[in-house]
Amino acid sequence: MSSDDSLPPVEVVSTDAAEPAAEFEVPAVVAAEVPAEAAPAAAPQAAQAPAMSPAACAQQLKALFPALFAGAAKPLKLRIQADIQERAPGQFSKQVLSAFFRRYTGSTSYLIAASKAKHRYDLDGAEAGEMSEEHRQIAVQELARRRANHEAVRAQEMAQHAQEEEQRRSRFNLLRAFETTTLTPANFCALKGVAMEELDGLLALARKEAEQRALQAPAPHRSGPPGNREQREPRDNRGPRAEQRPGQRPGPRPAGPRGEPRRDGRPPKAGPR
Repeated sequence: MSSDDSLPPVEVVSTDAAEPAAEFEVPAVVAAEVPAEAAPAAAPQAAQAPAMSPAACAQQLKALFPALFAGAAKPLKLRIQADIQERAPGQFSKQVLSAFFRRYTGSTSYLIAASKAKHRYDLDGAEAGEMSEEHRQIAVQELARRRANHEAVRAQEMAQHAQEEEQRRSRFNLLRAFETTTLTPANFCALKGVAMEELDGLLALARKEAEQRALQAPAPHRSGPPGNREQREPRDNRGPRAEQRPGQRPGPRPAGPRGEPRRDGRPPKAGPR
C-alpha cells in the first residue's frame, strides 16, 4: 500500500466522536490526507481556519456535507481533504481534518462499512472509485482482531468473577465453622490452614458480606394481603340482596308457593313434608 493510501496508526474512536476510544492502535483504512502537490495551495486557507476539536469538526462536516457524514458511515473517497478545502475554504485546517479522519476511519462503524463496501463515496454521497480488496481485507482483519480482544477481555472478567465468588464462599464457610467450633483460635487456624494474623480480617470481611447479602435478599412472598375482602365482609350464602329504595325498610321475605294465603281467608294449607 502506498503512503497516499494509508495513514499512520491512530487511536480509535467512533464515527460521531461519541464512542469511547479503543485501547490499541489500528492502521487507517482510507487515505484522507491532502496530496503533497496540493499542500502549498491549501496552506493560506489552513492559516485562517479556526482551531476545533475532532467532535466539533465532525458536527460541522455533517452540517456541510450531510450526504456523506450524516447517517451510517460510508467509505471515503481517497484524498478527500482536498475536496473539503476546495468546497469549504478557510473552515478547516489540515491538522483538524487529519485528526478527525484518523479517528473517523479507525472507528468500528467505519471498519464494518469498509469491509462490505464495493465503492467509495464523495462529499455528495455519490460513488467515487472502487474499494480495493486490500483495504477491504485490512478492515476485515482489524474487526477480527477487535473481536478476539473483546472475547479475551470478557473471558478474563468471567474468570476473575468466578475466583472472587469462590473466595467469598470460602470466607462464608470459614465464618460458619468458626461460630460453631469448640476449638481454640490457634487450633482452628491450624485445622483450616489459615494464619492467625489473617483470621480476624477474614471473619470481619465474611460478616460484612453476609450483611450485604441480607440487605439484597428479596422480601418474602405473601400468600395474600391481610384483611382481604372475604375476611372483612362475610359472604351471604342466601343469594344476592334485594335492591331497596332509599329510606325503605326491609320487609319480610316472600312466602313460597305453599305459604300463599287461600282465597276464602282461611290459613294456608300445609303441604306434604
